[in-house]
Amino acid sequence: MNILIAGNSELALHLCKLFSAEKHNITLICPDRELIRVVEASTDLMTVEGDSTSLTILKSANAKKADLLLSMHLDGRVNILTSILGKHLGAKKCIAKVNEPEYTTEKSKAYYKDLGIDYLVSPEKITAEEVTNLIKNTAATEIFDFTNNQLSIMLIRLDKDALVLNKSLNEIAHDYKKLDYRAVAIHRRSETFIPHGSDVFREGDMAYVVTKPEGIDHLLKLGGKKRFAISNIMIVGGGTVGSQAAIMLEKKFNVKLFETSRDRSEELTEVLNNTLVINGDARDIDLLENEGIRSMDAFVAVTNNSETNILTCLLARKYGVKKTIALVENLDFIEISQNIGIDTIINKKLATASYIIRFTMTAEVISTKCLTGIDAEVFEFVAKDNSPITRKPIRKLKFPKDAIIGGIIRENEGFIATGDFQIQPGDNVVVFALPKAFHAVDKFF
Repeated sequence: MNILIAGNSELALHLCKLFSAEKHNITLICPDRELIRVVEASTDLMTVEGDSTSLTILKSANAKKADLLLSMHLDGRVNILTSILGKHLGAKKCIAKVNEPEYTTEKSKAYYKDLGIDYLVSPEKITAEEVTNLIKNTAATEIFDFTNNQLSIMLIRLDKDALVLNKSLNEIAHDYKKLDYRAVAIHRRSETFIPHGSDVFREGDMAYVVTKPEGIDHLLKLGGKKRFAISNIMIVGGGTVGSQAAIMLEKKFNVKLFETSRDRSEELTEVLNNTLVINGDARDIDLLENEGIRSMDAFVAVTNNSETNILTCLLARKYGVKKTIALVENLDFIEISQNIGIDTIINKKLATASYIIRFTMTAEVISTKCLTGIDAEVFEFVAKDNSPITRKPIRKLKFPKDAIIGGIIRENEGFIATGDFQIQPGDNVVVFALPKAFHAVDKFF
């Protein structure tokens, strides 16, 4: 696929690396010469230095031949104009990153669609939605729901209390005849692999499991986890992510939000109806204690500083907070953060890539999820008439070894994949895949 990426953001750089590794033809338009040098040093792609709102620059980048144009500048207005111009030059599909959530209302999306922008994406809104979903699913380190919540993929960290420790998948299947879930990956010592029957779970493993709704409680029990009720939530950071998360959460929970800027704090009091806004620094231990950190059930740190988010979450853990969520933008920090006791790490670049990557597939993809801390992806494909995936039972398919079918949704009912299952046209199929298998999996659908 010919992909044209315009932007001067870390997200643009991340997408260049991601799609270049998947062997797409990538061209980057960027006004920043230093960023171009960084991209050229780490990827093999075409670069054009200049302003992506210039018709001359867009033409020189061959926008008319672009199958996908992604405008990922820091300034959302530049992205909107770039996408409109790119579309009129002939780009088949255009996606613009915007900063303000109001751009992504249904009314706004319809308006910009008429102007030529196929999709508007707000990393901050996507990230806030992830926070909300994690608060509602307290025992999971990471969770993503597929069509109508009929299947989910959950990440569970196996601690010393997990009942599956030192047991193989075959032994677990023997002990529990009816399983409403399937392990699709294990992340161990910085390595991710797809488990087979003889593979044994170890303490510290991060297990990715596809589950039906009725299987969640038993799955958590085997993983040594318990759901717990959340009433009180503390959010650190009153930027777009923090404020959007507060708006979503304040209807059901007691929310306190820390913001260091007095002006921003005053703005937040105008938009948040049931959230207590505190103008102060959450790194101040005395302030945290005065504001009741010991009584909090969940702590969410989403400032623009990853180190602050990590530090304050560790403080919250020290005070006994059961659920901690940190926004960590430096990808190199993610695994370290997971290993030092923070429950959940979220990342705007990965969240946005999850939204975008489906548009690079030739098969129909309903949803995708870039998993945090590992180089892997979960796809929800639609099986087409006479596609290879529908021709044989799963066990007889020569499915790529670096991918696994986790479950199937048929007529709004979820099924866990077994070897004898026959996928039919119209089924939604949940697939876990490592990057080297993406294209091979795509061809099956």
